[in-house]
Amino acid sequence: SGSSAAAPLPEEDCMKLNPSFLGIALSSLLAIDLWASKRLGVCAGEGSAWGSARPLMKVIEVSGHGIPWLLGTFYGLCQSDSSAAREVLLNLLFALLLDLVLVAVVKGIVKRRRPTHNKMDMFVTISVDKYSFPSGHATRAALVCRFVLHHLVLAVPLRVLVVLWALIVGVSRVMLGRHNVTDVLFGLLLGYALYSVVEYCWLSPLSAPALFALW
Repeated sequence: SGSSAAAPLPEEDCMKLNPSFLGIALSSLLAIDLWASKRLGVCAGEGSAWGSARPLMKVIEVSGHGIPWLLGTFYGLCQSDSSAAREVLLNLLFALLLDLVLVAVVKGIVKRRRPTHNKMDMFVTISVDKYSFPSGHATRAALVCRFVLHHLVLAVPLRVLVVLWALIVGVSRVMLGRHNVTDVLFGLLLGYALYSVVEYCWLSPLSAPALFALW
């Protein structure tokens, strides 16, 4: 009878039964990302397909770590006797610190766990490093790559090597099982864009005289 007609489903149940196209697309992208990341994690452990290459991948990992870059830049800044070099190194230090803060904030907001096949033996980790998105190594590599290409006069072969280094650092994150593919891709894009912010906020003796007075 008309009085016994079924009541309409709540709106949230209708959404679950009829997911949006965007929801389906994002779920599919996430599934592909996880599948590809696991397939490409060929150096995630000693018993992995390319486990013998793991030590080399870890050397590449260290080359993109924030601590060596920060210490090296600070040391160069203290040892430099050229005002132009000090200006470039001070801005590189600013860029590296900005990169660390931004990546930590995004990781803390997104809170995406690292791949399940990741072996947590990273070089000098902090609490935020338990999260995966975005890849700090990829962000830093792209940032440093653009910075070096714009502020150092290098021969073409060296410029190619700098770009290759940035790409290899990103690829190594997936091969080691540290990150998913989308973590690295977003990290590279973020680092590339972050350099534009550094250029816009460029520190000079005119804009930041107090900083340059320290050296």
